[in-house]
Amino acid sequence: MQHQADPNKRFYGAITVSDRGQIVIPAQARRDFGIEVGDKLLVFGDLRHGLAIDKADNIIARAPGFEQILGDGVDHD
Repeated sequence: MQHQADPNKRFYGAITVSDRGQIVIPAQARRDFGIEVGDKLLVFGDLRHGLAIDKADNIIARAPGFEQILGDGVDHD
């Protein structure tokens, strides 16, 4: 669902955490953000404001040198 005041903001629905701690990212969110099978995602947290998830490649593009913090766990296609 698109935000009325800002067309770049979206609400994709509610998700449930499985007993293994897994979540499913809604299909429309995956399409909108270009998330594909095998992509590495990074999870950030702020105890007051919540969680944020982004593709590792996006973070590395915005913060050169960040890949050194991540080590070898990120593909750089």
